[in-house]
Amino acid sequence: MSDVKDPAFPSSELLSVLAEQFSKASEAEKKAQIKKTNGIFELRIKNKEGKEGVWTIDLKKEGKVYKGPAKPKADVALSLNDATFKELADGKLNGQKAFMTGRLKVKGNVMLATKLDNVLKQGKSKM
Repeated sequence: MSDVKDPAFPSSELLSVLAEQFSKASEAEKKAQIKKTNGIFELRIKNKEGKEGVWTIDLKKEGKVYKGPAKPKADVALSLNDATFKELADGKLNGQKAFMTGRLKVKGNVMLATKLDNVLKQGKSKM
């Protein structure tokens, strides 16, 4: 799943780990995670240079992570910078606080966005 990793985006390391986890998961594990989450997340992450990268976490249909816009359309799109994503994944920043302070912008199903925290924690625990 090296196509997920992008050296210009340090946060892509975690996304790469998630992608690897999903690819190694059994069908039953994938189905359980899909049933629990039931959503497609599109992450628009900006790095220090201001370049934007797009990744998708599909936990509605396929149970995978890939680089690029969501296909089909995402249920929720999140826009944030690399540092904010890392803080969220590390548990150092609360998603609600990031949203309220403007560090995280959400389009679509805001309630679904709250489920991303558990997905990121799952990936972080395997790093």
